[in-house]
Amino acid sequence: MLQIAYIRENKDEVVKRLAKKNLDAKIAIEEVIALDEKRRATQAELDTIKSESNKLSKDIGDLMKSGEKAKAEILKEKSVQLREKDKELTEVLNAFASKLQEELYKLPNLPADIVPEGKTPEENLNVFQEGEIPKLHEGALPHWELAKKYDLIDFELGVKITGAGFPVYKGKCAKLQRALITYFLDKNTDAGYLEYQVPHMVNEASGFGTGQLPDKEGQMYHVGVDDLYLIPTAEVPVTNIFRDVLLNENDLPVLCTGYTPCFRREAGSYGAHVRGLNRLHQFDKVEIVRIEHPDNSYQALDGMVEHVKGILQELKLPYRILRLCGGDMSFASALTYDFEVYSTAQERWLEISSVSNFETFQANRLKLRFKDKEGKNQLAHTLNGSSLALPRVLAGILENYQTPEGIVVPEVLRKYTGFDIIN
Repeated sequence: MLQIAYIRENKDEVVKRLAKKNLDAKIAIEEVIALDEKRRATQAELDTIKSESNKLSKDIGDLMKSGEKAKAEILKEKSVQLREKDKELTEVLNAFASKLQEELYKLPNLPADIVPEGKTPEENLNVFQEGEIPKLHEGALPHWELAKKYDLIDFELGVKITGAGFPVYKGKCAKLQRALITYFLDKNTDAGYLEYQVPHMVNEASGFGTGQLPDKEGQMYHVGVDDLYLIPTAEVPVTNIFRDVLLNENDLPVLCTGYTPCFRREAGSYGAHVRGLNRLHQFDKVEIVRIEHPDNSYQALDGMVEHVKGILQELKLPYRILRLCGGDMSFASALTYDFEVYSTAQERWLEISSVSNFETFQANRLKLRFKDKEGKNQLAHTLNGSSLALPRVLAGILENYQTPEGIVVPEVLRKYTGFDIIN
């Protein structure tokens, strides 16, 4: 979340920058500042009372030692009154602090200066494109038809077992899926990321820590009896490893990677663009997470972008990179690059990765800090990226690598699959 001291000192700038995310935050910011002023005034009054109470305790002790019990009893009555006032003000202070925290949780992160203006995905900025779009043979099929032709994915069986959006992968496709996961993890660990296996459910504190709550509560599956949430991405449990952690500056950067299934309700999603693997309720994803010194986080973001580019170059898939406009950015992000692979059979771009810098937004919620060289505690910067999300990568491979003889397996994956064609 945003830091209240920064909001207080840069009110107009905060309102202006949040407007880039299509949020008129003027009233909300005024309310936050007013709550903070009440909280600070209450804290000052409470500090004064505590100081008076401490002085009284000392004076009472001195009077008792000198045998002046009558005077001491008078001061004791005053001390009781101060303790009652202390209790009342503490309750008021806690109420103000709780309300202030609640309002701060509702404010999205400030977009970076280079985030383009815009309200819709059509206004995202194409900053890079690479790879030749293959010319498919006559009669080429979209991936859901290929899945049926070669008995690779059973969408109807998923409906029977669970519901729509929960496909069943079979045979060579299941092995190709596993090959992609292993390949992605190998690429990440070879680049210095430490692999983690993490829980697939998180508690409420973890959801708030990375900004999924309260913003995306309606998109997360909630296990009500135990008050746990199925994870929408490995970013949530992996980043929360460092909740309430104080690192040393020489511990930075921290590089993590992990594979998990991901669960998203995708409420309101419908139409032709959600067919097949295009949008699912359960899917697999390999994630990378970095904890960085604030001075280095944007250089690290560029490095993450290059890392994902390298994977797509090896897969030989045509892709492009978009710098998201303010209106298409996530709640927690300061700057996001989306990777999209071209689906030749569908003749459209499919998002396969988001790489983002959250600056101190998540770290402030997580209380993730590091001790700098001067011994002062500073908030770290957090970053994360898909490396990669599997369904649309798989869709791109099935469609772009199809031939009249079958679906060719990308060369880089063959040592993992043990076969070079699906037919």
